[in-house]
Amino acid sequence: MNRGDFAELTAFVAITEARSFRGAALRLGVTPSALSRTLNRLEQRLGLRLLNRTTRSVSPTEAGELLYAKLRLALASLDAAIEETVALGETPVGTLRLNLPRLAAELILVPRMAGFSALYPGIRLNLVIDDELTDVVAEGFDAGIRNGERLALDMTAVRLTEPYRVAVVGSPDYFARHPQPATPHDLHNHACLNYRWAASGHTYRWRFDEPEEGVLEVEVEGPLVVNDTGIIRQAAITGMGLACLPEASVAAQISAGTLIRVLEPWCKPFPGFYLYHPGRRRTPPALRALISFLQQELVGQLL
Repeated sequence: MNRGDFAELTAFVAITEARSFRGAALRLGVTPSALSRTLNRLEQRLGLRLLNRTTRSVSPTEAGELLYAKLRLALASLDAAIEETVALGETPVGTLRLNLPRLAAELILVPRMAGFSALYPGIRLNLVIDDELTDVVAEGFDAGIRNGERLALDMTAVRLTEPYRVAVVGSPDYFARHPQPATPHDLHNHACLNYRWAASGHTYRWRFDEPEEGVLEVEVEGPLVVNDTGIIRQAAITGMGLACLPEASVAAQISAGTLIRVLEPWCKPFPGFYLYHPGRRRTPPALRALISFLQQELVGQLL
């Protein structure tokens, strides 16, 4: 196999896995147009159409599925052999692209970035704050951080935190004007500040664990719906309504008395935050360094 043949096959595998020319191009460090030309050369040489393309999606044909199944293991084996050899003299350097929600950035990463940078000055963190379920592979990210309930099954996941609970909170001024809810059902009589996912348009259903009823989801209403948890927290502090946020994000305000917690016995635990990344290839040194650093920093901590 000559060098050009190998490049064509590598490009085909990347496009098939990313289901996107853009995502595969980001992963390989080339332009989408160059990648398209490379795939066209492979299809012309084989005399077969390997991928079906539309303006919105890319999917393998029957021939493409067969070729991918054969190539995936062979290329993975080659990658592992090369990377293990290079790893003997590797230093954690380069740009690390991470996709993570605002809460994970505020609670996990931002407080520890300076310490990480001091230990690994050769690593540059490139962060995209994103509360949606972005496909990190298709969009060219090295890894993402998400709640354990929202992880794709085909990813390698590393636990960063213990499970955490949410807290329903309101300001003293709000409770001076409204009685505290005794059960989650009372939330229908309160002004609730809620989160909406921009891509789907769905609003968050507040989840509780009642002793007799089990898991309960409450669809709340109120004067504010926004896709930013920081704005929700600030609105609650000013007395606009009740908020439902992770304990750690409002712990300081509860301690200071600017927010009052209610419904605590009904707040169910959620899986903790995980760092996840594609598992096919060996973990890059910079990502290994971040995982190790965060695990040491966060061991035993609750969010």
